[in-house]
Amino acid sequence: MAVPMSILKTASQLLFSFYRAARKIRNFFFHHRNPSRLNQHQLPSISSCRLEGRKNFSLLFNFHNSLLRTNSLFSFFMLVAFEGGGLFKAILLLLAYPIILLLGPNSESALRVMVFVTFCGLKCSDMNIVARAVLPKIYTEEIDRRTYEAAVAAGKRVVLTSLPKVMVERFVEECFGETQVFGPELEVVGGKYFTGRFAAGGTVAERMWAVKDRFGEEKADVGLLRLSDLNDQLLIPFSKEVYVVTQEEPNSINSTRTCATAADTSVTNHPREKYPKPPIFHDGRLAFLPTPSASLCLVLYLPFAFLLCLLRILTGLLLPYSLCPPLGAALGVHFRMIQHRPLSSPSPSPSGVLYVCTHRTLLDPIFLSHALFRPIPVVTYSLSRFSESISPIPTVRLSRNRLRDSHTMRRLLAAGDLAVCPEGTTCREPFLLRFSPLFAELADDIEPVAIEAPCSMFYGTTATGMKSLDPIFFFLNPRPSYRISFLGRVPKEMTVAGGRSAADVANQIQRELAEELGFQCTALTRRDKYLSLAGSDGAVPDSSPEKS
Repeated sequence: MAVPMSILKTASQLLFSFYRAARKIRNFFFHHRNPSRLNQHQLPSISSCRLEGRKNFSLLFNFHNSLLRTNSLFSFFMLVAFEGGGLFKAILLLLAYPIILLLGPNSESALRVMVFVTFCGLKCSDMNIVARAVLPKIYTEEIDRRTYEAAVAAGKRVVLTSLPKVMVERFVEECFGETQVFGPELEVVGGKYFTGRFAAGGTVAERMWAVKDRFGEEKADVGLLRLSDLNDQLLIPFSKEVYVVTQEEPNSINSTRTCATAADTSVTNHPREKYPKPPIFHDGRLAFLPTPSASLCLVLYLPFAFLLCLLRILTGLLLPYSLCPPLGAALGVHFRMIQHRPLSSPSPSPSGVLYVCTHRTLLDPIFLSHALFRPIPVVTYSLSRFSESISPIPTVRLSRNRLRDSHTMRRLLAAGDLAVCPEGTTCREPFLLRFSPLFAELADDIEPVAIEAPCSMFYGTTATGMKSLDPIFFFLNPRPSYRISFLGRVPKEMTVAGGRSAADVANQIQRELAEELGFQCTALTRRDKYLSLAGSDGAVPDSSPEKS
């Protein structure tokens, strides 16, 4: 029986459609894995760009492809989702990752999915906090040194980004000064909440038209692009000179070629000492870059983490000091004590020993008490009522009134030993804030204590979040760690009783503690921290007038 021609025609059309789809898929993966194989030799490397002698030249570059060493957008959206929206929104974004992967991690469709899941219902105020206190540190650590140097030398900078403008603009302006940023705007309803949708100008084509309107018939003097992203190639017509930012450039074989040498490309990340703005202050809970694999590990680990956290806290609250170190070690808490000199015994004099500690988390005085095998009272300022109620050691709240606080500390020292953190607030980075000299005026028996508490997954401090959760987040880490070093009693001649001023004593102790920890001394204060992170001076309302 003869087969009707219509069936044969339909079958041939289907086969041809499958063939074309297969070719598109093959070409997509070819360009995804080898995007610059055909074009890399046609454009010079950024290492061949000579900036000497150039003044007020204009620079055009892509934010997440040229300035940052990573071009994955998912990690930055995950930071916003977790820090701004909470754990539930972060889990939703992680569940949407298979869809993002199928659409293409950096495609326009995948970008819309990530924007909707991350920003739908997110408060504008929460996003402002993330943009001010969380994202700058991650961006700074991912800066490509070569692009940063070119951007600093430029007189005019134009930045194009696929990330929402609210995630990029603040950091770019703080990093380089006045800069034009072309990025998608987000819809806001009621002036308070994001809808999760792009406003006008959100597509790549619309952003390119905006760049064209910016330059008109002229072009940028220098353009930087990364050929691993096909969208970057759209910047070529807008630049007089185009240079390629490669992740790892080949070794130079011929000196006349434009490729960089091994010495130029061995390190492309930006060294800490050359950061545009050292990230001394930053906020947020996550202590790592949440890549898709790291985010999955985090979600799978959390159920076990909460159980571990509960056991660790109960061990410290209920058991004697002698049993806490071995049981804590069995639960993964790493505690190390270093004695440069014999530990100070309880002072036989009418006044007790004043332990001057660096401040890393709210648990500093508790671990100090475990190291001394006796409870040491501590003076605090902004400790939450919940933390005070469950604290295993006595805590005394200060009022920021210098006369009243000095009377309080003298009374406590007359009753025995006392712990104090002269920085007044915690600092996560290897820096010490300015020491208040008040402690040096009140005691002659002073013992500096260097405390270090590195975190691998969660930070145990916050400036804008709930401080009562700080100990919980610290013990949620897979291996919480504390290192306490006792530097020995300060000689009498080095104290106020020996004729030195209180400020000199405070500065000397700060330098000794910084040298022990390998940190850097600063003149920054608690007020500087809260102005940077929370937009306020961090003062707790008090009926008494504040006196500096």
